[in-house]
Amino acid sequence: MGNQEIVQKLWSLCNVLRDDGITYHQYVTELTYILFLKMMKEKDNEKHIPEEYRWDSLTEKHGIELHDHYRQLLLDLGKVESEIIQQIYNNATTNIEEPKNLEKIIRSIDELDWYSAKEEGLGDLYEGLLEKNASETKSGAGQYFTPRPLIDVIVKLVDPQPGERCNDPAAGTFGFMIAADTHVRSNTDDYFDLGEKEAEFQRNEAFTGAELVKDTHRLALMNALLHDMHGEIKLGDTLSEMGSDMKNYDVVLTNPPFGTKKGGERPTRDDLTFTTTNKQLNFLQHIYRSLKADGQARSAVVLPDNVLFEGGAGAKIRADLMDKCNLHTILRLPTGIFYAQGVKTNVLFFTRGTKDKDNTKDVWVYDMRTNMPSFGKRTPLTVKHFDDFIKAYRAGDRTKVNDERFNLFTREEIKKKDDSLDIGLIADESLSMYENLPEPIESAEEAVGKLEEAVGLLNEVIEELRAVESGKDE
Repeated sequence: MGNQEIVQKLWSLCNVLRDDGITYHQYVTELTYILFLKMMKEKDNEKHIPEEYRWDSLTEKHGIELHDHYRQLLLDLGKVESEIIQQIYNNATTNIEEPKNLEKIIRSIDELDWYSAKEEGLGDLYEGLLEKNASETKSGAGQYFTPRPLIDVIVKLVDPQPGERCNDPAAGTFGFMIAADTHVRSNTDDYFDLGEKEAEFQRNEAFTGAELVKDTHRLALMNALLHDMHGEIKLGDTLSEMGSDMKNYDVVLTNPPFGTKKGGERPTRDDLTFTTTNKQLNFLQHIYRSLKADGQARSAVVLPDNVLFEGGAGAKIRADLMDKCNLHTILRLPTGIFYAQGVKTNVLFFTRGTKDKDNTKDVWVYDMRTNMPSFGKRTPLTVKHFDDFIKAYRAGDRTKVNDERFNLFTREEIKKKDDSLDIGLIADESLSMYENLPEPIESAEEAVGKLEEAVGLLNEVIEELRAVESGKDE
């Protein structure tokens, strides 16, 4: 039995919990509590878990006794000496009310083919579970899960190296850092080509991040642990004072959350020069300021279209970015690749300069949006869709690339447009009426999910408008 089959079996267990009214996201969190104990047993690494709360304690009990034991286990594991166990079980509670449901899940997990799972990698199994959760529209998890093909392409092009400090200030489930770790491992024979100290640095310090949402932070910790990664993942808001210490990185890879700060309030950082309620613009400021000013430190960040054209503070932040960094490439992404179908996104690739002025001379923009398929479950995004972009990005002389989607804009041209980066889309009306058509809705449940997406987007627009009005009043 391969990991895909195991993921499918684990996912199907969610049906057991429907009577308890448990959501998909709650289910993944609940599975994390249980899977952690099972996986520690499979890895023969239970020494930091009190003996009375190890995996076998769950399989030996039944009914109400098991349920009461599990509740107590969640409480007590949040207080043990081991920091990683503390963090995973911090404020852990169960949403499972029926003892028979809990017992069925534990029995089912115990009976899975864990030998095969270990052969393929427990980390890969867990990531498969997170990806399954993100692909379920109803779960809402896709808002923090960046599509794996996009992550893999970004990591390949940014090319993290051994010894570099990598960070994701909006870590989600830690997908970018895990892909970066996999990339370095694959180029160093799983770190065997490195010295002992260098390998220890990679495992314990090279990959770090921060995540605001407690349950998502829990998933990130579990994901990192199962991939043998032990760098710090902070719990908190990068846009608060906590984020001011996150700096001097060689590589930053991230997909910050969409939307404005709740209530339109400003971030609590006092080291961000330009004040705005737009979270993505604040994250962008944080990111380019967190890079080492050595001419080598680099970043790739996924951002929605509004960051490219928003006026006021937005224009100033873009100008500051192009001064401090060489913004050499923008990838205009197709729609339909994220949970919120209507969101239009881009990837900005830039390198921090050694000085604070005139680092961007020109910007290459690749249009992967115009006349592209409507991506979704029926047309999934794959790495192959990026082949032409990768070829153009890596060209020694970009001026010789023969691709109508790849266009050059000088810094002077961009200045004339009030520093707007909403550029590079091909003017082609031939398919505009068909562009990004939504996929057919097949069930009432999916229709409700689509409606919830639309309401969420509408609320974001309302928040943006309120923020603009608030700015006018000031």
